[in-house]
Amino acid sequence: MLLIISLVIPVYNEEKIIKDTIESVKIFMDKTFDADYEAIFVDDGSRDNSLKIADSLACANIKIISHKKNRGKGGAVRTGILAASGEFIFFTDCYLAYGLDVIRTGHAILENNKKIDILIGSRRKHKEGYASYSFLRKFISLSYFAVLRAYGGLKHTTDSQSGIKGFRSKAAKQLFKLCETDSMAFDLEILLLADKLGFKIEEMPVKIINHEDSKVNIIRDSIRMLKDISKIKKSIKKRF
Repeated sequence: MLLIISLVIPVYNEEKIIKDTIESVKIFMDKTFDADYEAIFVDDGSRDNSLKIADSLACANIKIISHKKNRGKGGAVRTGILAASGEFIFFTDCYLAYGLDVIRTGHAILENNKKIDILIGSRRKHKEGYASYSFLRKFISLSYFAVLRAYGGLKHTTDSQSGIKGFRSKAAKQLFKLCETDSMAFDLEILLLADKLGFKIEEMPVKIINHEDSKVNIIRDSIRMLKDISKIKKSIKKRF
C-alpha cells in the first residue's frame, strides 16, 4: 500500500543544520499528513557528522540512507526517489530553501489535477522569487538557466533548476530509473526525458525563504555544466 507522500532530501556536509531540518520536517509532515508519509534523507558521503546526527533521529517516518562515497546531488536524489513508497514524491534541499508549506501546496495541486505528472517550483513565476538573492547569485542562476534553455533544449519550463519538484510515483520511478546524471545537471536530464516520454509538466510560483550562500564556482561549474549538458544530450539521442 502506497503512502500519501514521500519527501526526499539529499544531504552533504550539513552537520550545522541537519538536526533542525529533520525536526522541522517531522513536525510539519506529522501535522500535515498524519503518519501517512515518509521523509528520506540521503547522506551523500558526508565527511562531517551529518550521517551520525541523522541516524540518531531516525524513526518510523524518518528514514536515512547513506552513500559511502560522494556521488553528487543527482545521485543522492535518485537513490531516495527509487527507494520512496509515496503516491506523490517530492524532493527539496536540506536547508529548506522554499520552506515546507510548498510541499502542502504542491501535493494539493497534484491531488486535484490528475493530468499533471511533474510539478516544478518556479522562482520566475513568483514576484518575489529572487527577492533575497544577491545580484551575483541572481545573475548566476539566470545565466545558468539561459544556457540550459538555449544549449540544453529546454522548452516548457521557466526554472528548471529550482530545488523543489514533485512527481506522481509512476513518473518519478520511470524517469529516475533512466536518469544517468549524478551531478547538479540531473534536473535537465529528468526534464528532457519527461518531454520525450510525454509526461505533463506544470509549474507553481515559489520564492526563497531560507537562504544559503552560493557554493557555485562560476568558471569551474560553468565548464562542468557545459560538459554535462553535452553528455546528457548525446545519451538521450542514443536512447530515443
